Amino acid sequence: MAEGTAYRVLFLGAGPQMQCGVGQFTRLLQEAIEKDDPGSCAALTLTRAHGSLRDIWRAVGSSRTVVCNFPIVAWKRVIVRPLLALAIARLRRRRVVLIQHEWGGLHRLRRITYIPALLLADTIVMFSPLVRRELAEDPIVGWTARKSALAPLPPNIEAPAGVVDSRLRQRLSEARQAGRLVIGHFGSIYPGKQPNALLEIGAILKARGQKPLIVYIGSFIRGVDQVEQAFRARAAELDLSDDVIVSGYVASDHEVFGLFSQVDAFCYPLEEGLTARRASVLTCVQSGRPVIATGPALADEFDHHPRFKELIDRGTIVLVARGSDDDVYADRIVSALKWPSVQTAFDFDGWWQDTARAIKAQL
Repeated sequence: MAEGTAYRVLFLGAGPQMQCGVGQFTRLLQEAIEKDDPGSCAALTLTRAHGSLRDIWRAVGSSRTVVCNFPIVAWKRVIVRPLLALAIARLRRRRVVLIQHEWGGLHRLRRITYIPALLLADTIVMFSPLVRRELAEDPIVGWTARKSALAPLPPNIEAPAGVVDSRLRQRLSEARQAGRLVIGHFGSIYPGKQPNALLEIGAILKARGQKPLIVYIGSFIRGVDQVEQAFRARAAELDLSDDVIVSGYVASDHEVFGLFSQVDAFCYPLEEGLTARRASVLTCVQSGRPVIATGPALADEFDHHPRFKELIDRGTIVLVARGSDDDVYADRIVSALKWPSVQTAFDFDGWWQDTARAIKAQL
């Protein structure tokens, strides 16, 4: 360890009070690396109220490597502090590792705020070859892709031993008892997930008399894209307003999996195709319900992620060929209902150990 440092790795985060996917990932990654290398990690909380220049200077000076999983929190709320921490790390000759989950699917204003972090990073950890290609094709910062390294992405949520009942779970249960087909979609709702595409499939199933009920387990990401307004308008155009439920924020993993237990099948029609960065899909897999998704754009998308590839190879995740029309997705959902629900063992800790070791190699 470098002279004057107390920790091998300093993780930038927003503290336990900020519950979001990025924050959860940062916490679990720190725990996994700490488990593999006890005493090696420290955390610095950066929010509007925490993380003064003095705090940042001291924390960075006590570490050898600074890890930033961008964005720290909602991108419009805390931008300057993490970038300042990365700049100080470079000034003090500390290594900077940036974790970058996506690129092409980001709003252009969001990408602009990420550019300084890309420039300051010594290494950029990414989880998808497709996202790495998107970055490489960027006309401004495409050259930074040469600093990238791939790591396997694990799910943020582990299936708990039991589930919690809720009003929504009861509603879904009653719908299934009434013969309705409950189709699930889990995770934050934003343009990159093409939430309206599932509505088109639902309309086809409704026309066939399948009585679909589409439940989006998650909430809309607030931004400048007017995603929710467009979503509601399209649902109304397709006469699906009464056939769509958006859960909003779900407080606990037990409640999440309680809802999963009342889903017949999950479906992810993705314009970019399934990528190795879709942790929400990996969470759904743990329910034992079939997961239907668009095939990947790149043949080597999962070559660096053998656990994800195995799920596809054994049919736990069912791929629909790219370019297929919505009728094919509808057919695949209906055929998947004939398969028995199988709760297979999921080595959650093993997935995280793979990730921690891959990222630790870049520290």
